Amino acid sequence: MESDVSQNPVGPANAVDADRVYPKDRRTDRLLRKPDVTARTGLSVSAIYRLETAGRFPRRRRIGLRSVAWYESDIEEFIADPLGYRSGTG
Repeated sequence: MESDVSQNPVGPANAVDADRVYPKDRRTDRLLRKPDVTARTGLSVSAIYRLETAGRFPRRRRIGLRSVAWYESDIEEFIADPLGYRSGTG
């Protein structure tokens, strides 16, 4: 009788990978500047920063000495479920 592991594509080696959390592929993700983010979300800048500090809005990324931007996919995730959104570490 053959082992069940050989028949099951989610064997011991693959089972570990199934639980692993991989970072998002950001190669095609656009960066949105502050005016775009406020227009899409309908939130003021101070509300965005307050929610971001609480971990309930995507984190901004520094793109220059005095410039920040947000990943478009993160903003879309927030818009899809603003009350349930929780910011990750990535």
